[in-house]
Amino acid sequence: MGATAESTQGPDGSQRGVELLRRVLAGSGLDPARADTTWASGAADTDAPGPGPGPGAGTFAAQDGFDGPDGLLGSDRSHESRGSVDDGVGAVDDPLRHVVRIPARAGNPVDWPGWTPEPLRTAWAARGVTRPWSHQAQGAELVHSGADVVVATGTASGKSLVYQLPVLAGLAEDPRATALYLAPTKALAADQLRSLDGLAPDGVRPAAFDGDTPMDQRDWVRRHCRWVFSNPDMLHRSILPRHGRWTTFLRRLRYVVVDECHTYRGVFGSHVALLLRRLLRLAARYGARPVIVLASATVARPEEFASRLTGRGVVAVTEDGSPHAGRTVAFWEPPLLAEITGENGAPVRRSAGAEVARMLADLVLTDARTLAFVRSRRAAELTALGAKRQVAEIAPELAARVAAYRGGYLPEERRALEADLMSGELLGVATTNALELGVDISGLDAVVQAGFPGTRASFWQQAGRAGRAADEALVVLVARDDPLDTYLVHHPRSLIGAPVESCVLNPVNPYVLAPQLACAAAEMPLTTVDVEEIFGGAPAVEVLDALVDEGVLRRRPHGWFWPDTGDAPAAHVDIRGSGLGQVAVVEAATGRMLGTVDGGSAPGTIHSGAVYLHRGDSFVVDELDLDDGVALVHAEDPDWRTEAQSVSDVTVLEVMEHRRYGPVQVCFGATTVTSQVVAYRRRTPDGTVLDQTALDLPPQSLDTRSVWYTIDPDALADAAIDEARLPGALHAAEHAAIGLLPLFAICDRWDIGGLSTALHPDTGLPTVFVHDGHPGGAGLAERGHEVLGRWLAATRAAVRDCECRTGCPSCVQSPKCGNGNNPLDKTGAVQVLDLVLDALEGGAPTGSR
Repeated sequence: MGATAESTQGPDGSQRGVELLRRVLAGSGLDPARADTTWASGAADTDAPGPGPGPGAGTFAAQDGFDGPDGLLGSDRSHESRGSVDDGVGAVDDPLRHVVRIPARAGNPVDWPGWTPEPLRTAWAARGVTRPWSHQAQGAELVHSGADVVVATGTASGKSLVYQLPVLAGLAEDPRATALYLAPTKALAADQLRSLDGLAPDGVRPAAFDGDTPMDQRDWVRRHCRWVFSNPDMLHRSILPRHGRWTTFLRRLRYVVVDECHTYRGVFGSHVALLLRRLLRLAARYGARPVIVLASATVARPEEFASRLTGRGVVAVTEDGSPHAGRTVAFWEPPLLAEITGENGAPVRRSAGAEVARMLADLVLTDARTLAFVRSRRAAELTALGAKRQVAEIAPELAARVAAYRGGYLPEERRALEADLMSGELLGVATTNALELGVDISGLDAVVQAGFPGTRASFWQQAGRAGRAADEALVVLVARDDPLDTYLVHHPRSLIGAPVESCVLNPVNPYVLAPQLACAAAEMPLTTVDVEEIFGGAPAVEVLDALVDEGVLRRRPHGWFWPDTGDAPAAHVDIRGSGLGQVAVVEAATGRMLGTVDGGSAPGTIHSGAVYLHRGDSFVVDELDLDDGVALVHAEDPDWRTEAQSVSDVTVLEVMEHRRYGPVQVCFGATTVTSQVVAYRRRTPDGTVLDQTALDLPPQSLDTRSVWYTIDPDALADAAIDEARLPGALHAAEHAAIGLLPLFAICDRWDIGGLSTALHPDTGLPTVFVHDGHPGGAGLAERGHEVLGRWLAATRAAVRDCECRTGCPSCVQSPKCGNGNNPLDKTGAVQVLDLVLDALEGGAPTGSR
């Protein structure tokens, strides 16, 4: 958390990471010496931007063929193949693509702020923290002075001390003051609450107030606790609607801590942004103006993002003064399997899950404490079982030291696993992102990732779980069959030394504003000053007028009122959903409700015949009734998975921005997307398609935002893309672009969609659309419009770098394509993207607005 006598000089930069990589290579039947021969000469650029060994620079293998200086905009278009021995990258049949060495970094300890109470210094010293790191002292000073602060430094940099120090000091100074801590998960809040044991002064009485808090304890927390640990859901559904019962707490509210704020993005982030505005409005009503402290993984422009999230000006602390061990980061692309072909004869790679299970076993056998991050609960169980089986074949006594960790376990089960991992009793753990945040695990030797976790911030959060002790750690990114993963393993500078993504949210999204304004009006009538200064001005007035027309609110001379019906709206507003309601998943035989699925995604995830996973158990859907909002399922553990297939159409409602670059026009605007799930496929674990079944589901209409480009037919003809090839070329370019947008906007490919057509009725030209998958838009398409050149350059590189001949899931095939990934023209996609990029780079745009 801070400086200790042993850690003042930083880690020792041992060779442990290289040694572990040799073991992984040997387990794959590869020459272990590859771990040594892939280093490039030259010193590491330790002054590169980014917080330390997260997005900092390292010593790179295979410098030739890296893209331009920002790691995203390529300059070498003639480099048509990757993986040749000549350029220093692994050969086509060699899965080790690149190795990067990130040097250790010493810490920068400073003196405690002069106002630090002596009992707090003593308590931290008892934990081995004799002095804070420089960023901790800087952030704490700002908070103490009354500034709203966001601290965005690397994993394990001790961000908690930045708010713990001023909050605990402030609560000790003023015995009446209160504080509120908000975390995205109950587990993180519980972990932070435990960290206050022995720190919190007498009388502070920190306590949790969440869904697990027994009803009889909630009144005690409200009356006596001065530092409440909760989450946005409880704030939304329990505290704010009943603010009259929290009058004393809110009147004395001095601090609000928003932890892991980078998780508040997209629709959920937009809800939380408005939720924080509701909180601050009520606090002001009771006479309080709390200081806001935000903690974040490294994000682009943290002060801008935090200001948009809170509605206040925020000061950013980004210079990380903590020490970090060195890391060896390996980029691994599973080999193609000659004996298996996928859809339309496409080649299939060995699965990332199988590779990770073997690596986990190899590392456990080397006595290396390892976390393997996977994408789903089921994958966590299967990876742990696979690794345990392989370990048992060689060292049966170690098999019990491999386990899975995921959501759905009982709290006591999770705590036992965490304790065993921290103590070293467990050597290997396969986990979902449940261990990415919050739980303080130190001293791990290695992290293996089954696929890029979706954002650079998550990549570094996961990678940061290793290397917290003096020994160098190993991090291995194993690519999945996905265009983004393909791009990253061939372009490691897009991760190492590149800035992290921007978090996008849209607090004036009308689909989010409407329910949040209704909740705010129910808590306290909305005034014109509230609307203008807190909730966004004109867009909010437009939404309020619509709510009045619908009879939801009433307009009076002094503002907008919630009719006193006795039914608070907060109970019916899902802050983590799309606003399209929820569909209950019910076990038909027992009537037991297993969970809920957002109404917008229900047709694609819980259609008849779909496999539904709940807490590690598999169910198959018998019937989906969208009118009644229920899906009936039965327990079954099939040896196949399902993928929904859909068709869509896009109608342009309003062109909000457009730019012309010669034969290419780029637009951003409001669109209506009409989509319909028409079928689903069953696939075996190795990707083989068993069959396809038609579905009869109603079309869904979505008003959202899109980015699109059009190309003049003459330019396509000049590029040798004739009418017969054009649909496949545009289709392939669209698929790949959807796969790469998460590199620039924090999202998942399932949060966005697209359409390509050789002649669109609204543009009259060949057109490629990429649209937000959320009502009103979540800022994703807008972000794509902002970075179109870099986005499409990365898209082209991903398609070009893939060693398949005609297209595969690693480049242009999509798992959700309603047309069965047909037609697709991989070569044509590169030609289209070259044409568009040539136009974008050719000069200043015309016709901008």
